Amino acid sequence: MSKLSLLDLGFFIAETRASPKHVGGLLIFKRPTGSGAAFVKKLYQEYLSFTEVKPPFNRVIEFSLSALPRWRQAEVVDLHQHVFYHKLPKGQSSRKDLYELVASLHTPMLDRSRPLWELHVIDGLADGRFAMYQKLHHACADGVTMARWTAQGLSESADQMALTPVWSLKLGGHGSQRTQASQALLQSTWKRVLGNSRTVLGIGRLAAMLLLESVHLTKNAIALPFVSSAKTPLTGQVTSGRQFASASVSMERVNKVRASTRSTLNHIALTCLDGALRRYLQDQGVELSRPITIQMPVNLRKEGEKTAGNKIGIIQVELSAPTPDPYVRLRNIGYSLRNVRNMVDSVAPEAIASYTIITGLIAQLAELLQLSNQMPPMGNTLVSNVAGPKTHLYVKGARMEEMQPISTLPPSNLLNITLFSYADDLFFGLIATDELPELDKLAEYVACEFTALEASVHEAHT
Repeated sequence: MSKLSLLDLGFFIAETRASPKHVGGLLIFKRPTGSGAAFVKKLYQEYLSFTEVKPPFNRVIEFSLSALPRWRQAEVVDLHQHVFYHKLPKGQSSRKDLYELVASLHTPMLDRSRPLWELHVIDGLADGRFAMYQKLHHACADGVTMARWTAQGLSESADQMALTPVWSLKLGGHGSQRTQASQALLQSTWKRVLGNSRTVLGIGRLAAMLLLESVHLTKNAIALPFVSSAKTPLTGQVTSGRQFASASVSMERVNKVRASTRSTLNHIALTCLDGALRRYLQDQGVELSRPITIQMPVNLRKEGEKTAGNKIGIIQVELSAPTPDPYVRLRNIGYSLRNVRNMVDSVAPEAIASYTIITGLIAQLAELLQLSNQMPPMGNTLVSNVAGPKTHLYVKGARMEEMQPISTLPPSNLLNITLFSYADDLFFGLIATDELPELDKLAEYVACEFTALEASVHEAHT
């Protein structure tokens, strides 16, 4: 058995039926030329033949009144409880139909009595396509880890016919070193949060910077939590029921803007989201006079580190002050993010992790007490960025055309947006409660705002 890290444990503590804590991914494939109508059903059946299940896909969470929760290896894993086949009915094979099915699969909690993952093979899409929706508890992996595992379970060439389900692979990050590290981290909560001088100094530095920000002596450091407007459709008490939408932009177009403006992919994506969110809020009768504040996960792994589980922090970042010019918005966001990055790099990763735990506990307590509609949220929404494979991947000769991220909702946020770069495209995965109005319209605005940014950059350079 192995203990959980405090951050991983937090996902179980925070989890409710209204707010399950799993992450997902939607993979869309094109069937190989000449493959028969039974191709997808046969693929599903072949998946079921890989009955040897390896960590972490064979681990069950075990709770006890006398000890902290632990991972326990399951004696048997019944794949029929984890791998499922769906076929869209005739006349209901559109992308909208697919998204509705995926949203319904993403809504319920995973069953804690068995390993916390599912794979859904979805047949019957239009134009010879099929999909897979995968679902994994956030305590098992963050988005970076899940993307890496997904790639390992696919082939790099259409000629590779061997099937390698991710649960059959020997994945790194689950050995004795991680167990020992987790046990050390969990000796006590207090020690985890304030256990060494680097962490204490880091938290002190963060606190000082936030204090200076609050009295307007600094600008564009980490934004203050719990000061965003609560009077928007984007925030409030998280309820059950989910909807999913997406947008995409070709990496060729993104890279042209990057080269022209010396910006990063993150700068450009957040510029599009900032403009899209403002247009969406205006449609809903909300006009914000101050910058939109997002919660933004930061990867705390060292370069080259490939540990499993979660190793992220979450900070608050202000986007651009209101402006009609997308290029000005881009420059404002670039300035803000560079300052935030410098600040994050100036403190120990443990300090960022501890800050995340402290602020997260406050937000989670508000949600559990049903106070999220009354108190200001940590931010207007959460936006994360995960880098995916740079080349196309395959399964049994079928090319994966899209890799769409689907995340979980943090306390008080009715919308979560994940950026995911895969092969030739940048995908924006939008997951929201089914109470959020016109999510499809927000997705449309993302693509529109990128076109507007292209035009603004072109005009500025001619």
